[in-house]
Amino acid sequence: MDAFYASVELLERPDLKHLPVVISSHHPRAVIAAASYPARQYGLRSAMSMTQAKKRCPQVVVIEPNFSKYRAVSEQIHTIFQRYTTLIEPLSLDEAYLDVTENLQQLASATEVAERIRADIFQSTGLTASAGVAPNKFLAKVASDWNKPNGICVIKPSHVQQFIQHLALKKIPGVGKVMQEKLKSLNLETLGDLQKLDENVLIHHFGKYGKQLFLYAQGIDERPVQAERERQQISKETTFDDDLSIEQCMPFWPQLIEQVWRSLEKKQLYARGVTVKLKLKNFQTLQHSKSFKIPLKHQAELQLILDSLLKDMHIRPEQCFRLVGVGVYALSHKEVLPQLSLWEDEIPK
Repeated sequence: MDAFYASVELLERPDLKHLPVVISSHHPRAVIAAASYPARQYGLRSAMSMTQAKKRCPQVVVIEPNFSKYRAVSEQIHTIFQRYTTLIEPLSLDEAYLDVTENLQQLASATEVAERIRADIFQSTGLTASAGVAPNKFLAKVASDWNKPNGICVIKPSHVQQFIQHLALKKIPGVGKVMQEKLKSLNLETLGDLQKLDENVLIHHFGKYGKQLFLYAQGIDERPVQAERERQQISKETTFDDDLSIEQCMPFWPQLIEQVWRSLEKKQLYARGVTVKLKLKNFQTLQHSKSFKIPLKHQAELQLILDSLLKDMHIRPEQCFRLVGVGVYALSHKEVLPQLSLWEDEIPK
């Protein structure tokens, strides 16, 4: 979807259509959740702090997010997807992979499926969507951003090599600024550059991800579209108005733990891992996590593990934090968790 949260709000506020609009809270430390296309012309983008956004564009219009509204529209869009295929892998409220090799409308080409879906979305919601049509997930993802907003990019199997030859490495999902710098230091700027290197060379420099880069350079991505994606993590965090020492952060942990535990119980999930996150005033993030063979059974356990993680981190008293958070991972549904026998439980580890 194109600037999804902002576009949903602009349906109700057409008078703001040509103005720089961002979706963000009015919290002193808020960041942008979405920016309209006029806002992007000022350099505003998601994850940018509102302090920075207001410096770049003092006239920016700020709308508080309404996620229940966005979820409702997202459900409408997924209902449209379901007319065409059962193989849908949601990535977020506004993005999904669809495998339309065998589509329910028996349309001859994936391009036609994409165009029909885009037309249906616009007719039902008044919103525009951009599509990438390609033989695999990697290329479809890249293509979906190619002709935004309200566009389509088709990469036919016979054109894959031609398309990726000059593709900038920063276009690869997962290649952030740090990775870009490392690649640049090796004089690697396009997928064509990567094609000149042996797989072992890339593994030497980038470990496991080197193998992935090698495959991307050949236009290969064999990951299937997974219709059912297990939830990876549940986390809650809070941002402070002023930077706090670790001691001053202590009263905030119980509430975060309670929120995480409530979410676990509501979704009928077990967790076998706990992670803690603290963001320093310079935006550097400190994280520590621990996983267990047996799932957590009580909220009190989560508090004890959190205390242990914080102790392991050896946080200095003078360090100050702008945000703290706690999360659980290695999730499984309560009804499908295998039972450990008493004998297995008593085997010395």
